[in-house]
Amino acid sequence: MPTVHPEATRGATLAQNVSFLLTRASVVAAQRDNRALAPLGLKVRSYSVLCLALDDEPPTQREIAEFLRLDPSQVVALVDDLEDRGLVVRETDPRDRRAKVVAATAEGRSLCAEARTVVTDVSTHVDADDAAVLQRVLEQLAFEE
Repeated sequence: MPTVHPEATRGATLAQNVSFLLTRASVVAAQRDNRALAPLGLKVRSYSVLCLALDDEPPTQREIAEFLRLDPSQVVALVDDLEDRGLVVRETDPRDRRAKVVAATAEGRSLCAEARTVVTDVSTHVDADDAAVLQRVLEQLAFEE
């Protein structure tokens, strides 16, 4: 893929579109985090599933899919991989015996803790006041229905 020089395209009308900027920022952050997580054998999506599995009330695969906005089949593949590596287990959901929850193992908890140290919070790239505003705005956008 050829190198694109941001200076040459920043003036483009598209670069003034907030939705485009959010998408591009998300891609840039995911690429950076995938590089940082690679030595741990994780990518952003598997890291996200693992972090959700740490909850005191572990989520179902369907809840993970809804939260991450992924197709359930993608979550099945991610959970299968994490389970094969001994990082999560599927357990009967105490709220619904027909469903399974995804819970982190001790090894999964340890790996997630290590992964948190290499994943860069985007807020470290902007000043504290801007980071607080960005956090609030992104929460509004990310969880609107």
